[in-house]
Amino acid sequence: MSGGVDSSVSAYLLKKQGYDVVGITMCLGVKESGRKRPTCCGPEAIKDAKKVCNKLGIPHYAMDFSKDLEKGVIDNFISEYLKGRTPNPCVDCNQNLKFGILLEKARLLGFDFLATGHYAKIEKGSILKRARDKIKDQSYFLYSIKKDALKSILFPLGNLTKNEVRDIARSAKLPVADKPQSQDICFIPGRNYHKFLSERINKRVKRGYILDLNNNILGEHKGAFFYTVGQRGGLGIGYKEPLYVLAVDAKKNQLVVGEKKDLKAKALVAGRVNLFVEKLPKETHVQIRYNQKEAKCKVFLRDNSRQIEVVFEKAQEAITPGQSAVLYDNDTVLGGGVIDKVVRR
Repeated sequence: MSGGVDSSVSAYLLKKQGYDVVGITMCLGVKESGRKRPTCCGPEAIKDAKKVCNKLGIPHYAMDFSKDLEKGVIDNFISEYLKGRTPNPCVDCNQNLKFGILLEKARLLGFDFLATGHYAKIEKGSILKRARDKIKDQSYFLYSIKKDALKSILFPLGNLTKNEVRDIARSAKLPVADKPQSQDICFIPGRNYHKFLSERINKRVKRGYILDLNNNILGEHKGAFFYTVGQRGGLGIGYKEPLYVLAVDAKKNQLVVGEKKDLKAKALVAGRVNLFVEKLPKETHVQIRYNQKEAKCKVFLRDNSRQIEVVFEKAQEAITPGQSAVLYDNDTVLGGGVIDKVVRR
């Protein structure tokens, strides 16, 4: 329970259905004297979660996951940027923390299920599907959960819209019914990536060249780690057409830029594959970023199923190494992987 309306309504609905519910808040960081650590799920969030639990008449506990956040999410976040990739920490958090370590703790404590306020569905104990509310759907971030874990997870909001969740919270007089939803990554308040990366990467940030597709030098960047594929602003280059980042070469500390038409690619290769099905269909759909429309494609398993090759029916823009490629059959999540390579020609 994060102290927000979604997890609060999830707890309310489960209790109403007759479950024996306990609220757990994952404390992911606290301020320590003389040391910089991420601060999230702070005192106010814990206080709000406790208020809801008191209202529902259920126990509430806060558990320290700050070290797990560092090891299971932030270390990879920094490592990926150092490689010139753009990671998705929510995917790692779901895989390693929420539905990894926390789920295992819940099982050891004798609980039957771990429930969260995610907008997604689990059917027949092993089928992950999109939520009814397609705008709020979070199945994209959940593809990396191990198939065996699905039978121990509940998503009570899967068949509700956000507006309906708010209405339920108001009807139940939950104290967080109208609490605004945070858009921040939990360990980067204000979405200030540059500040966070500068503090963590420190002396490794160096200026370098910005090149076009013919290796002509067009200008200088402020540190390759601060840019992502598809980015348009912040290049500081005057050119006849708008320029976009096509690739980040961390080893050479260079950016490759081009026009919008150059962003398109026909295929990708993804690693860290997790599948919910034994056999993938020859043709399906893939989503390459959260909130981006899925695209029709063909999929091929490579390297003993450790990689997937995705070939698009129509070339796609801004395919970004480090982001996830998630496969769908209608509303059913087939699996996915982390994008390693972009094939432009």
